[in-house]
Amino acid sequence: MTYPPTYIGSSDPARRRTDYHPAWLDNLADDATCEAAAMNGAAQGAKAVRDIVVTAKTLYEYQEFNYAGPYGDNGFLEDYTTQVHGEPVGVIVTVTRNAAGQTQHIVVNHRPRSSMLLVSRLLGEKFAGTPYAGLFAVPSPETNPPATAGSVLTTPGRAAGS
Repeated sequence: MTYPPTYIGSSDPARRRTDYHPAWLDNLADDATCEAAAMNGAAQGAKAVRDIVVTAKTLYEYQEFNYAGPYGDNGFLEDYTTQVHGEPVGVIVTVTRNAAGQTQHIVVNHRPRSSMLLVSRLLGEKFAGTPYAGLFAVPSPETNPPATAGSVLTTPGRAAGS
């Protein structure tokens, strides 16, 4: 039996939310990190993480949740579908909290690959000319110098270790 991909969503408009604000975003550790399939490297620091998450959410036409809630002792999980520029996107977000209960690490995965690349390109366009630009794909290398593999952006304009 063949099953449709889960990133298509239910097509039920009543399940589509545009008002979701994750509580974990309001409790970021100062050294919080975020990584994603749509990113080259990782972002570090509460401001960088917040800027990227808030900007990414502006791309979503809605969020249709399959699950949003705790997992394990220190985690939170979101599983939802959306559309970006009319393309279906499935999203899994894992959030890990530190001992103080603050959001420490976020991992975001988009599927299918074509949608993940679209999200990366659109974020690259939104962040063009900013310190975050190198974390995302854009068509023009002049507006988005590539980050090196495994790079971590610690503060705007400074790579880890600089």
